[in-house]
Amino acid sequence: MKIDRIHFYVEDAKAWRDWFVSKLGFQTVASYSRDRYTDTEVVKSGFVCFALSSPRSHFSPAWQFLRHHPPGVADVAFVVEDLEAIVQRAIAYGAKVLQPPQLQQGYKWSKISAWGSLAHTLIEKQRNKGEVTSQKSNVKFSHSRLPIIGIDHIVLNVAAGDLEPAVAWYEEILGFRSQQAFTIQTDRSALHSQVMVSSNSCVQFPINQPASPNSQIQEFLDCNQGAGIQHIALKTSNIIEAIAQFRNNGVSFLSVPPTYYTQLQQRLGLPISFPISVDELQAIAQQQILVDWQDSHPDALLLQTFTQPIFTQPTFFFEIIERRSQATGFGEGNFRALFEAIEREQMKRGSLQDRESGIGSRESGGQGRQGR
Repeated sequence: MKIDRIHFYVEDAKAWRDWFVSKLGFQTVASYSRDRYTDTEVVKSGFVCFALSSPRSHFSPAWQFLRHHPPGVADVAFVVEDLEAIVQRAIAYGAKVLQPPQLQQGYKWSKISAWGSLAHTLIEKQRNKGEVTSQKSNVKFSHSRLPIIGIDHIVLNVAAGDLEPAVAWYEEILGFRSQQAFTIQTDRSALHSQVMVSSNSCVQFPINQPASPNSQIQEFLDCNQGAGIQHIALKTSNIIEAIAQFRNNGVSFLSVPPTYYTQLQQRLGLPISFPISVDELQAIAQQQILVDWQDSHPDALLLQTFTQPIFTQPTFFFEIIERRSQATGFGEGNFRALFEAIEREQMKRGSLQDRESGIGSRESGGQGRQGR
């Protein structure tokens, strides 16, 4: 399994095509597509492919989506090995098949309804007898020069109490497995998260639920009017250069206070021979990038930062991430700093008061699944 593309429903496909090109350095890879009901643009950077659709009439699926939700991710498409088997499991599990399997130009595809209004298009590529797949491509680009080269993970937010059923859905239908569970908590709010991975470990799919009434997850659910994709983590090979370029292009990011970098240098277990030079640490602080590592593998650095929500509502945003020396995890050492940065934005919007408010009052269905 791997991610084929991600489909956004937006109000103006052409305008958002231009946004991805001008702000994040994507390229337009498909000519302007228009049918009776929907306009669609496609942009790509490295192995990341985004389809952007906007409605031309009330009969467009994009119009139906935007009736109930702000712009966002409507479909995460996966390449799979046995489409028919997945569809049969989906039917047996009670999932709705939006498009039955069909053959089109050398591949089979189907679409199933997932959690909330999210759908998954499933694509099984056909091979001729004796055909050998190649990792080479005739596309002329260098990953070292692209700001974005791939998708690291995709995060789904679900309502309180829905974490365990959502985890079971992805286990039973798509064969995902639970990899890690954790709770993030500050003085003001909290969430529970369960990290799901595909059987070949190529797709990482964390699922979050709120653990307090005013957490960032609950704000997302309220503004999105239901479950949905909260953010996509985009991989880069040089996060310092990428963020500097994005900022220069006008992309807004969450603010990180200077005290974070003072505490970073004082953090318990920080080795003397830490693989970040003084100059690089200054550049990291200048671009407000978060840094995480495990004491047992200090060379395996995870560097990450987060955009402000890209649409009008405080819903969907991007994470930019660089993993050095095959760093794993999701920046657990940064969770509190990240959560507090998001809370500062919530307080600016008036959706979070500076007070404790029922942390842990909603139990996570995912806690009992940790370690499975």
